[in-house]
Amino acid sequence: MIIELAHADLREDPRLTDYTRLKDVKLRSRIEPKRGLYMAESATVIERAIAAGHRPRSFLVSARWLPTLRPLIAAATGSFEGGEVPVFVAPEEVLERMTGFHLHRGALAAMQRPQLPSVVQLLTSAQPPQPTRRVVVLEDLVDHTNVGAAFRSAAALGIDAVLVTPSCADPLYRRSVRVSMGTVFQVPWTRLESWPGDIALLRDAGFTLASLALCEDSISLDDFAALPALRGPDARLAIVMGTEGHGLGKHTIAASDYTVKIPMDNGVDSLNVAAASAVVFWATRGIGAR
Repeated sequence: MIIELAHADLREDPRLTDYTRLKDVKLRSRIEPKRGLYMAESATVIERAIAAGHRPRSFLVSARWLPTLRPLIAAATGSFEGGEVPVFVAPEEVLERMTGFHLHRGALAAMQRPQLPSVVQLLTSAQPPQPTRRVVVLEDLVDHTNVGAAFRSAAALGIDAVLVTPSCADPLYRRSVRVSMGTVFQVPWTRLESWPGDIALLRDAGFTLASLALCEDSISLDDFAALPALRGPDARLAIVMGTEGHGLGKHTIAASDYTVKIPMDNGVDSLNVAAASAVVFWATRGIGAR
């Protein structure tokens, strides 16, 4: 149903609780908000969320962008008016005062979080019927932009699944989703319950564990990708990427089969984790190729 909003002083309206009571700072500071929602921002992101089967709780749209959003609203609800799902419409300045941040392309949707698959399920076959060959573990990344960029690279370069550690930033925080261009809905992912304890699950599933780290015994990415053990049809690889500041934990590195580094010139010792992920995903694209 279309509901027009004339002003931002609507904090007591229970229909707007998702937007007025759960401010951006709260969404950012919680790994996964207890109310089971996430925010999808922009028409592109909302479209990909709906295509992935995610259910909208409501839409918040500027009047200028409503015509663009109507087909997406219809796809999700069966009606251009939203059916039983509220579609709140207001001028952009009202929306910004209400939410506390500028809406990218004038559209926001409160979406119900889907249930995450189990780790074992993803390691077996993230995208049935094909077996899972390459996964990436994001260890304790705190920057949502980097999380979103890593997901975008994973989608573009054929990573089968993403595993995030218990302390990693939320992939469904609105900035992560927006930077990923909605690809966070395309790449299967889940959150590990214990790290580095869950390395045992990767080993039991037959994955070679490669940590991206600058260590004395690190081998170059080119040499690693050419290892005979990784060129067979049954090869399975888990790539571990570390946090932006301190890199990977020492226990993670100690438990890895290989530590790998990207060769660099001009005195540069490392890349941002988002850039490094794209390089590693590209270099290892032939491992376990179907």
